[in-house]
Amino acid sequence: MIIDAIFDLVSYRLHDQAHIVLDQSRCLQCDHHACAHSCPARCYEWSAERGRVEFAYEGCVECGTCLAVCDRGALDWHYPVGGFGVRFPR
Repeated sequence: MIIDAIFDLVSYRLHDQAHIVLDQSRCLQCDHHACAHSCPARCYEWSAERGRVEFAYEGCVECGTCLAVCDRGALDWHYPVGGFGVRFPR
């Protein structure tokens, strides 16, 4: 299955607090922006104009790829509180 097809199948129940917090001060030390290149949900995007990674947790599929590729420790990543987050079809 192509990853983009998954987004047609899932739904989200969003909590008002993000389950991932990006520490921009650590992120600014990064020269490769692996999170922006590896997130299948495209939650991270390098903005050359702003000189920083833009982040939106709302479309996260909770795969943990960003946490695995971030070598700067810029992420505080937790699963959303119970009942919130991505919902996959049964």
